Amino acid sequence: MSTGQASWYLIHAKPRQEALADENLRRQGYETYLPLIRVWRRRQGRNVEVIEPMFPRYLFIRLTESVDDFGPIRSTYGVSNLVRFGQDPARVPDDLIAAIRAHEDEQGIHPHPEPQLKRGDRVRLLAGPMAGYEAIFQARSGQERVLLLIEIAGKLARMKVSAHHIERA
Repeated sequence: MSTGQASWYLIHAKPRQEALADENLRRQGYETYLPLIRVWRRRQGRNVEVIEPMFPRYLFIRLTESVDDFGPIRSTYGVSNLVRFGQDPARVPDDLIAAIRAHEDEQGIHPHPEPQLKRGDRVRLLAGPMAGYEAIFQARSGQERVLLLIEIAGKLARMKVSAHHIERA
């Protein structure tokens, strides 16, 4: 069904080549959108902040069916294919793209996802002298810190740590 209006479509990229696909499609004059997110990853025993694609192996492209040539997309470096449902390319609603963009910061990157922890949830410490120990989540203590209960020498002790240094056990 040709509408003559530009719509967003979904591109399936090759593994870890989303940025390459994005760059090469832009060079060809296509409008693309690669949502990025800040996350914490363990690297060499430390938690480091990295920026990576929000949807691994996927990015969005804006095309007009009656105007744009869909042919060169598949042969673009980094692109695996245009996602299709049957014979039709997978169209993505404009309001979904707008909703994703609405949560970006000024650099166009989504902030860290907040772990949804409830009082009593078991967590594992990832850094510091207590790394590897399990604790019980009590509450958030400010923007970046959490309050935990940890068993030390048979007694429960309260402890405040960075929210980035825990994970659900």
